[in-house]
Amino acid sequence: MPALLNLLDVSLAFGGPAILDHINFQIEAGERVCLVGRNGAGKSTLMKVIMGEMKPDTGDVFRPQGSLYARLTQEVPTDVTGNVHDIVASGLRPNDDHHEEDWQRDVRVEDLINHVGVPPTQEFSALSGGLKRRVLLARALAGQPDLLLLDEPTNHLDLESILWLEELLLETKPTLFFVTHDRAFLRKIATRIVELDRGRLAGWACDYDTYLVRKQQVLEEEEKQRAAFDKKLAQEEEWIRRGVKAQRSRATARINALKEMRAEAKARRERVGNATLKLAEAERSGQKVVEAEKVDYTWAGGKTVLRDFSITINRGEKIGILGPNGAGKTTLIKLLLGQLQPTSGVIKHGTNLEVVYFDQLRAQIDDNKTVADNIANGNPTVTIEGRTRNVISYLQDFLFEPTRARTPARVLSGGERNRLLLAKLFTQPANVLVLDEPTNDLDAETLDLLEDLLVEFQGTLLLVSHDRAFLDEVVTSTLVFEGDGQIGDYVGGYSDWQAELKKQATRGRGSELARDQDRREQARSPKADSANVGSSLKKLSNKERAELDALPARIEALEKEQADLTAKLGDANFYKTGGAKFAEVKARLETVEREHAAAFARWEELEARKG
Repeated sequence: MPALLNLLDVSLAFGGPAILDHINFQIEAGERVCLVGRNGAGKSTLMKVIMGEMKPDTGDVFRPQGSLYARLTQEVPTDVTGNVHDIVASGLRPNDDHHEEDWQRDVRVEDLINHVGVPPTQEFSALSGGLKRRVLLARALAGQPDLLLLDEPTNHLDLESILWLEELLLETKPTLFFVTHDRAFLRKIATRIVELDRGRLAGWACDYDTYLVRKQQVLEEEEKQRAAFDKKLAQEEEWIRRGVKAQRSRATARINALKEMRAEAKARRERVGNATLKLAEAERSGQKVVEAEKVDYTWAGGKTVLRDFSITINRGEKIGILGPNGAGKTTLIKLLLGQLQPTSGVIKHGTNLEVVYFDQLRAQIDDNKTVADNIANGNPTVTIEGRTRNVISYLQDFLFEPTRARTPARVLSGGERNRLLLAKLFTQPANVLVLDEPTNDLDAETLDLLEDLLVEFQGTLLLVSHDRAFLDEVVTSTLVFEGDGQIGDYVGGYSDWQAELKKQATRGRGSELARDQDRREQARSPKADSANVGSSLKKLSNKERAELDALPARIEALEKEQADLTAKLGDANFYKTGGAKFAEVKARLETVEREHAAAFARWEELEARKG
């Protein structure tokens, strides 16, 4: 079966270094490929090239004749009008050859609308941003596209919508090429990872966590090679400065080699450094930060947001806040900060509070000012923790190059706006940090750095986020909007909350189930249990010891073959050998990956039993 997409030696540049640099890539039917890379690496550009919205400077993009690609962009288009049914139905393929009956098409549209959970007659313009994205995804799926491209599909979705999206994609099984900053979504959906870094596209035949480890190893090796190259170049430059007899053939060859090294050094694209996130911490607050007692709050329209809500927040607590869009998470934040007054009840604040607030709408950014002026208000320097710093230098810590620091804020991407707001807020000393959806549009590396910063932060944190992995890493407790003004308070992050819900569900199954379980437990033979324990702890036989000794070499050989096969599939010339050869190598790679996983699992099992 031919590939659904094939890119051969594709390059594209916009006057500077290549955004896409001799890209070779293909997608097979049924794959769910995640594209990772830093903000500004060119991920959206690559998607536009794949869709035919942008032409590469060189290279070819091959799509099977008659194939249909659909793309869901980061932002909701402003030109979409009509009701939900008409918009979803507009995504159907033309049916000129009548390969489908009309009733089949109608059923598919109705089924997708049922998945969306919005009445078919509802006007699109009246929907929330999250529901609009659901409708647009249903439109994309209606035509049963051969390839579906999703650009940050979880952005601005609440947790319920993200879980809905995961379930729908796993159920409908489209071939996917997607970009996401949501690591939990990536782990659940992706079957393969590719990375765009300095114009080059690299494939990683592993899961996301293994990719992170292997990528770090690659960067460390790259740094060693760069250091060795620079040392050699310095030695050659010193040699040429001492003077040589150029007419001698050996010297001539060495001079030519030096010229090549100079050209290579000039063309080398350095990896942009990580952002440097450092929070200016204020003096410690009092022990009690906020105390709310029997608080009610009702919106002007009559909807109850909080009902009989009480909480005491102490210094150093890190609290996550979860709930559907429109539930009142930002309202709760404003109540706790004293920016809103409760309908009834009392909210008291502690002493010596220095609050920094990262708002969801990024309203603290002035679009008409430059990036630098948003930080320093026209001054060349900014003061942080009593030290004066050049504002351009400070912004480089947040990956803004000098030319970018002098551009108006209105031209920034979503990820850049987030980094600008972080840069602005982190100039202010804080012992209470309030972050409302800080993870939208940030790349994975900046997310990791922000996680580390918040874990080390000694003050109090209130964090609104739907990023499950982020919550699990950072918070010590979670407030969950549970409907009708009720808020549950749970120890730990998202996963801890889910575990607690399962416990509650188990406890709620009734005494009869409990009695059935007791009977099953009593029916188990203690003798059999002892035998099972003895079996699991049984020492290795001589044959198993020999197997254990041989497994490391076996694993190493499989890893080498895996690397060789992956490199072969990434070679543009290999595609010229024909589809049969490609399918053979790809099938072998899948077999090797399975054998590697089985060998590693067997090694772990035997190692655990080794006496």
